[in-house]
Amino acid sequence: MERTFSISRYPDVKAVTSQLDRLIDQPIYSIRPDALKKYEEDYFEAKCAKSKEMIDVAKEIIPGGVQHNLAFNYPFPLVFTKAEGAYLYDADGNRYYDFLQAGGPTVLGSNPPEVRRKVIELLNDCGPSTGLFHEYEYKLGKKIADSIDSVEMFRMLGSGTEACMAAIRVARLATKKKKIIKMGGAYHGWSDQLAYGIRIPGSKWTQAQGVPRYIFKHTQEFFPNDLKDLERKLRFNQLRGGTAAVLIEPVGPESGTRPVDPDFNKGVEQLCRKYGALLIFDEVVTAFRIGMSGAQGYYGVSPDLTVFGKVVAGGYPGAGGLGGKKEYMKYLSAGIEAGSKHKKALIGGTMAANPLSCVAGYYTLCEIERTNAIPRSGRMADRLTEGLQALIGKYKLPFVAFNQGSICHLETVGTMHFAINWSKPWQIPKVLSETSKRKREMEHMGAAYMAEGIVTLAGSRLYTSGAYTEEMIDDVLVRFDRIFSHVALLEG
Repeated sequence: MERTFSISRYPDVKAVTSQLDRLIDQPIYSIRPDALKKYEEDYFEAKCAKSKEMIDVAKEIIPGGVQHNLAFNYPFPLVFTKAEGAYLYDADGNRYYDFLQAGGPTVLGSNPPEVRRKVIELLNDCGPSTGLFHEYEYKLGKKIADSIDSVEMFRMLGSGTEACMAAIRVARLATKKKKIIKMGGAYHGWSDQLAYGIRIPGSKWTQAQGVPRYIFKHTQEFFPNDLKDLERKLRFNQLRGGTAAVLIEPVGPESGTRPVDPDFNKGVEQLCRKYGALLIFDEVVTAFRIGMSGAQGYYGVSPDLTVFGKVVAGGYPGAGGLGGKKEYMKYLSAGIEAGSKHKKALIGGTMAANPLSCVAGYYTLCEIERTNAIPRSGRMADRLTEGLQALIGKYKLPFVAFNQGSICHLETVGTMHFAINWSKPWQIPKVLSETSKRKREMEHMGAAYMAEGIVTLAGSRLYTSGAYTEEMIDDVLVRFDRIFSHVALLEG
């Protein structure tokens, strides 16, 4: 049978979780201070001078010097000027393997010429936006609906954050209930009500500086992969007005940093049906990366609403959308409809569904399907993960490497495997202190990766694409071998 999903074999969730438990119980292993200093001097200072100069100037205008959290890297952010296939190039001409993949959307690889040509044609004919309807709004929506069974209708939005906001508004209108339960540790954008329980399960409102605490009155979190915890909260809510929706990342929080059991999603679906809550899948990363039918196709689940982002605009801006069943998507109808008897969610965005994003998204999805980029990227990730596991064994390190298809995880310190238990408040200061120390070492490891020509997401996640070859992956593993040879137990 031809492989259609990027996942060829499901990770042993119990074994991975056990390895991560051991990792955070152990002292920190990281790049040796002398090796880090050598990378700083021999690479960053000597070979990235233009980047350093530009970032120093940018700091005068841009807070922190960069516009996006993922762009900040130790010891200073690098300035990238070219993206092509599996490679990135910085302002000094240095070449890197791209495993950040713009945060996940570039399943084809960066800047594919087949898509670029169509975008240029559109710019020549129409320009990026008119504020009026364009044929590719329909073509993109139809392509998504044809690919994913649960998506009967689709509405384009400006970002994944906006799509998550829209999803919970629709759920509240459709169910006439208020409470939203999200998976602890998952990131569903930075809107006020969903900036809750992010990064670390149990963190509640602690990561949401600038958001008044009362905003979270109707937002709750449950522990990842724990159906009993979810049902306890659904049952509790049933006596207090009910639950509008359960919102999850299907592979686990933070793109599967805490992996979930293969039958977990079906269990969540059954609980949603039992307690009358809508099931919302956040497939910002997984849609068209796990499979053309999304993670929901892989798990055999039919969510009521699906959040899209990133890839639906092919890596171009304006990348967000909400799809789902007609009975719920009707709450997103635009314009004035005669005889409409239902209320409409307050949704807007002048640049949403702009022609540039829609044409890029449509041809990206067509090319992903035509070139079998999804299973290819999965095979490359399998090869990368197996190689990393062999290197971890070679150097007898406590690190953990695993993958869900083309989403690879390399946990060296386990920062996001910690959890906050509010029933034991005396433990919280230690957890916050430990995660802070470990986050710093993630940055140091990330610097070593960068100096060896490997761009990762926060030093702990690597996305593969259809642009990778076996030879490239093998070269990447040679570089990881060099890095791991400089890793040691940190004192203190």
